Amino acid sequence: MRRSLFSILVFIAACIPVAAQSNQAIVSRPASPAAQPAWVVRSNTFTQQILDIQIKYSPEQGSAQGLAKYDTEISDPSSAAELAQRKEEESAVARLQVAMLAERDLNVAEDLRIVLDAERLGFRQQDFYNRRRVTYINATGLVFYGLQSLLDDQLPQSRRESAVARLNKYAGKAPGYIPITQGLTIRMKNQMAKPDMIYPSRASVETELERNSAMVDGIAALFTKYKITGWEPAYSALKAQTTEYDAWVRANILPKTRTDFRLQPEEYALAFEQYGIDIPPAQIAEMAHKAFADYQAQMAALAAQIAKEHGYPSSDYRDVIRELKKQQITGDAILPFYENRLHQIESIIRDHRLVTLPDRPAIIRLGTPAESSQQPAPHMVPPPFLHNTGQRGVFVLPLNMPAGAGQSAAAKVDDYTFDAASWTLIAHEARPGHELQFDSMVEHGVSLARALFAFNSTNAEGWGLYAEYITLPYMSKEGQLISLQFRLLRAARAFLDPELQAGKIQPADAMKVLTEDVCFSVPFSNQEVERYTIRSPGQANSYFYGYTRLLQLRKETETALGPKFDAMRFHDFILAQGLLPPGLMKKAVEEHFIPEEKARS
Repeated sequence: MRRSLFSILVFIAACIPVAAQSNQAIVSRPASPAAQPAWVVRSNTFTQQILDIQIKYSPEQGSAQGLAKYDTEISDPSSAAELAQRKEEESAVARLQVAMLAERDLNVAEDLRIVLDAERLGFRQQDFYNRRRVTYINATGLVFYGLQSLLDDQLPQSRRESAVARLNKYAGKAPGYIPITQGLTIRMKNQMAKPDMIYPSRASVETELERNSAMVDGIAALFTKYKITGWEPAYSALKAQTTEYDAWVRANILPKTRTDFRLQPEEYALAFEQYGIDIPPAQIAEMAHKAFADYQAQMAALAAQIAKEHGYPSSDYRDVIRELKKQQITGDAILPFYENRLHQIESIIRDHRLVTLPDRPAIIRLGTPAESSQQPAPHMVPPPFLHNTGQRGVFVLPLNMPAGAGQSAAAKVDDYTFDAASWTLIAHEARPGHELQFDSMVEHGVSLARALFAFNSTNAEGWGLYAEYITLPYMSKEGQLISLQFRLLRAARAFLDPELQAGKIQPADAMKVLTEDVCFSVPFSNQEVERYTIRSPGQANSYFYGYTRLLQLRKETETALGPKFDAMRFHDFILAQGLLPPGLMKKAVEEHFIPEEKARS
């Protein structure tokens, strides 16, 4: 959870979706988390003090977290509202600091530290943006986010219909409300009036402007899909308003944008901290270069075996990957294929005792054009953590990448729709990866601090990549090669992102690595470079870093326990902790898991 309008913008930019839409009927089940320990109940009373303030000023996040009473409300984009929220949160932080110093329960004290650290980081980010940045605020993306969280298969029709009231407020058609575009224009003008301000990069603004039409069309498609009435007048007004707003941006923001995409060093350091990375960019780049070479060596050996078995003319791993991609799965066959592969992986998980699986099925669906504009990569949409009434996480697989700046049309990708790719994508996004990670937090009732305030990319994506690692030995050889290809991608991210930001390489250099050495399609590689340069610089490093920390923790635990090490018990323990930062996860394993396992007969 983060703060105010600024928080939603960071949330969207960081590509962390918060609401699920499925094309299949879903039978809701009552949420039945385990009884919460007393310390969790106590911890939540502290965390709730911050949450109440944040949701008061960011009601879209409240309804996305399952709180229906916020479904008709919208954020106030004014600087006055942000200042009022800041004062309330600073008072709450002061109270929680006193509580932490007096707290005797170590678990509660750790949760208080998680919340306080997240708040103080948020304050520093907010201060930097208000002091130095003219941030392009994409009105279309903001509205799409607020409506998409309500227009969802897993919600009752009554909650979906609340989207009409929210839409009316966005369009300024409700009493006491001005159009959201008008409020955003005022805010941006206020920032532009300050001296020595840094404007966004030209590529980031152009890319978002070019993709807005898909999201505007997507809003109408969602209202139509759920047979909601009365939305058309406000939608027509909003469509005209966003068109006018985008024209204003083109006339007033675009001419002042930077040709250099790089963040200021202070801003990039804040991004690293936001995504949970606690080592310098140069250090992670050095680690990633070494890992990249190691993964290439593993791929070369495996590709030689596959080439020999299939009679391929070349055993180079790049050529073998290209051969495997030739057998594309298309159309209506894609989703059933992925679902069948999921069942195969679930059998592997049970047979080899990798982790405890729930009785409920996982959900996979194909992405819509509007979603692909906002989030163009495969991803897991988490369930609500605050008030879950049966909603589950959803693995979304986009098949079309939106056009980049200067490109004429969206291009199809061939990186997901072939047999060997399904293994690692399901392991990462579904089981034993994010789907199990997020839904287990709901069902085990982890503290709000560990579910929401510790939610960063290192803590989440570390498990996703580790889930690929523990599944890889049981994949087909072809699946293992593509799993290593995706691991190679994560290493490439961890040196391309910092080296782009440091000016050591240019986007064309990164594209060459991704298309020639990592062997991904041009549209996929293009959205990867966008991620490092304009969408969410710093975030892509978190996969490699989180995985590295978790793998090291496993090796240390295996050494400490010897023959008593049980992988399934270790994995169940990790998932039961919620999204703890690596340092706190290591502490939990050393102070609780290892002693308990040593004492177990």
